[in-house]
Amino acid sequence: MRANTIEYEAFDANDAQPAASRLATSLTLAAMSLGYGVVQLDVTVVNTALDAMGKTLGGGVAELQWVVSAYTIAFAAFILTAGALGDRIGAKRVFMAGFALFTAASLACALSPNAVVLIGARLVQGLAAAILVPNSLALLSHAYTDDRQRGRAVAIWAAGASLALTAGPFVGGALITLVGWRAIFLVNLPIGLAGLWLSWRYAVETTRTPSREIDLPGQLAAIGALGALAGAIIEGGALGWRHPLVLSAFAAAAVLAMLFVWRESRTAQPMLPLSLFGHRLFTLTTIFGLLVNTAIYGLIFVLSLYFQRINGLSAWWTGLAFVPMMGAVLPVNLLAPRLAERIGPCPTIVVGACVSALGCLGLLWIEAGTSYWAICAQMIAISGGLGLLVPPLTSTLLGSVEKARSGIAAGVLNATRQTGSVLGVALFGSLIAGEGALVQGLHLALVISAAVLLLAAAAIGLGARAQK
Repeated sequence: MRANTIEYEAFDANDAQPAASRLATSLTLAAMSLGYGVVQLDVTVVNTALDAMGKTLGGGVAELQWVVSAYTIAFAAFILTAGALGDRIGAKRVFMAGFALFTAASLACALSPNAVVLIGARLVQGLAAAILVPNSLALLSHAYTDDRQRGRAVAIWAAGASLALTAGPFVGGALITLVGWRAIFLVNLPIGLAGLWLSWRYAVETTRTPSREIDLPGQLAAIGALGALAGAIIEGGALGWRHPLVLSAFAAAAVLAMLFVWRESRTAQPMLPLSLFGHRLFTLTTIFGLLVNTAIYGLIFVLSLYFQRINGLSAWWTGLAFVPMMGAVLPVNLLAPRLAERIGPCPTIVVGACVSALGCLGLLWIEAGTSYWAICAQMIAISGGLGLLVPPLTSTLLGSVEKARSGIAAGVLNATRQTGSVLGVALFGSLIAGEGALVQGLHLALVISAAVLLLAAAAIGLGARAQK
């Protein structure tokens, strides 16, 4: 009888262990999803607060561009190095440091007394975002050893981020109306604390690779080149394109970009392996990702100001105005793989780009006082096309390189897409910087976006045909 009891207790203990392990991996997934989700939330939530920030802190369109661009510049410039840092000293340690930094920077944003402090805090936020994204994915890969389970976990991780991206304008509008624009940053504090606790308690540290080098000179050159280019475009709209500071910034961007390429071609462990660009489809999809984000995120910035400054919508209604546009992305994301299986990945990318371009052209008649419902369908087409092209774009890029290099390839795509976001906000913001130039600048931004999308679609279509 005693033997049976012991056997029963042993069975209970063995059965409980897998359940505890499943709980730990599920809560690790929750922590990683919070990390990626808060990063994506802060990409879109700020757009609805631009007008309120401008009124409270002062400054013109250029300052508002820097509030958005400081985040994306740091995000784009640091994301490759952040992944290498996680490999070197452990993804859990780096992820938690990134979450703590993001939370602290969010508090600094909320308490900012002027635009300069806010821009600086946003820069730190972007650095933390770059740390969170690649290391959250590394920790997920470490937690889920089974390929099928890992695939499902990554899908949940990505879906949560898409939901946060979609909810950003609505959440921002609600918080600004009820509390004020500073609340859009304070909401990150409980998210950060929850993510930190879950990571500390349940995430398992990855294997360290001390031999993984950090390409510091390449990193500094990348930051300088991207920052100088964005600064030249932003300030060009405010100071004039022939201003000495603007010309100097363009020259500095060119020199630093050349130094970056020179450094990456000679170092043993480059931040950006240039050999990847020997693959035609990799090069095309990377450039395509940059161009698409330039068009889409630049338009979101300009449309946010159009709704508030021209049509007089409150932050609440501006947030609601973007919900159909952002909400179209997730369901179309789910449709895209099925269409890609039927007609092929590259044709699906081309279709998505053309749909977005047609949406841009359909908005060319927009003027002050145009009814929201008259432009809603075109906004949905713009984002729907984006949702259609991103999954096959990612899979095509990953499929163009060896599996052993898929991680760095994904990092390059993320970095170039964020760079496109920086350039889009900088370029399109400069088009509306003049007094009374918002509607005219919006028209020009729509023409540029349509042209860029159609050019990118033609390039990817012809490139895929030449690859066969």
